[in-house]
Amino acid sequence: MRLRGSASLRVTLLVASGIILLSLGAMALQYRVTARSLDARQAEILSADLEAFAAFYEQRRIVALRQAIAFRAQSHDVQALYLLQDRHGSVLAGNLTTWPPGVTPTDAGFSPEGAQHFRLSGVDYIGVARALPGGFPFLVARARTATQATLADLRRLIGWVTLGLIAASLLAGGWVARAVLGRIGRINALADRVAAGDLTARLPGPRSADEFGTLEAHVHNMLDRIEALNRATSRLSDTIAHELRTPLNRIQQKLSRIKGQEQAVSDIQAEMRATIRIFDALLDISSAEAAKGQRPGLVPVNLSVLAGEVFELYAPLAEDRGLSCTAQIAPDLMVLGERSLLAQMVSNLLDNAIKFCRPGDAIHLSLCQDAGGHVLRVADTGPGLPEDLRASLFERFTRAPRDQAVAGHGLGLALVQAIATRHGAKLSLPGTDKGFAIKITCPKLDQTE
Repeated sequence: MRLRGSASLRVTLLVASGIILLSLGAMALQYRVTARSLDARQAEILSADLEAFAAFYEQRRIVALRQAIAFRAQSHDVQALYLLQDRHGSVLAGNLTTWPPGVTPTDAGFSPEGAQHFRLSGVDYIGVARALPGGFPFLVARARTATQATLADLRRLIGWVTLGLIAASLLAGGWVARAVLGRIGRINALADRVAAGDLTARLPGPRSADEFGTLEAHVHNMLDRIEALNRATSRLSDTIAHELRTPLNRIQQKLSRIKGQEQAVSDIQAEMRATIRIFDALLDISSAEAAKGQRPGLVPVNLSVLAGEVFELYAPLAEDRGLSCTAQIAPDLMVLGERSLLAQMVSNLLDNAIKFCRPGDAIHLSLCQDAGGHVLRVADTGPGLPEDLRASLFERFTRAPRDQAVAGHGLGLALVQAIATRHGAKLSLPGTDKGFAIKITCPKLDQTE
């Protein structure tokens, strides 16, 4: 089950990414609101402090205010700053020697909106400044250390939450993708078995009451219908072939008793035999296709010996037609199969090559072993195959227009394909510089056991 490239995983990760982005946006907004809230709270405290000093100034005047500021500045609160100046900029009281750059007294009263930010000695401060009656600039400020520590903790929390969301999204995405792919994989495995010819294949176990269960039910119904139609078609073709063979044989027997018209009778009998061979081939094809994927009836067969025997039968026929016929067969290559069908397959390949080659052409049969199995190859230097016929070569009754004068009905290679598929073999048409070649790769005996 591959997660890489999975549409389910992509959709899950896309949704998870959207959730993460929305969560990050919400957390960023919350962070901003929290930062403003902390600064606003600090500004309210500073404004209230400044208002208290201003009220004290109105009651006790400047000398008492200086004493109060000096007392406050000498406290152990190192994060608090106080500075009172006269109208000429001289320090009257506080724990600052100069007015912070960028900070100006405002007329915003004692509202927190008048708070200002500045930096001294690498420390960030928030303060409020106001010119007291008489022209005395007064600043009350406090370090933002606690606020920054709180915001740092909040950033770390957001980071951990983000990592947790990413991890949870990946885990959830993987789990969902695996669950979905598992269900899809079952259907794909079923489709592979059906494509291999097993129309009886069905999904095991009970179906769930969800969309996949509905899909599986539709697939099963479709396969049931296809299987029923296939059985009906096979029965019809088999019935036609069986029923027609009997009257044709009777006609042939009656023709043999007719006297005086031997040539006409001989021609008719030849046609009858050709027709019967067509029905025999169709029955063989149907039988091989019906047994596709079934192991009963298969036994170990020495393909090397079988190919050699068939070659010995056809080599004299090829030589009689002026063809060069050679073979190269590796010894003791075993397969699991039906000997008669395998012999028919090799015979059809050689017969097909002999029929379409011209005098002087060469035919070569080879049987060897490679990593994929036992490779049977029949190649010739004949006229070759028209390119437009390659796609339909193994269909029934396929013949090139130029080959109409050659005896046959286009069923030989269709039977070869049916037999090869019955034995789990793979057919291919390798390219050749001249002529035609067909390759059949049969599973090794230890690959089928």
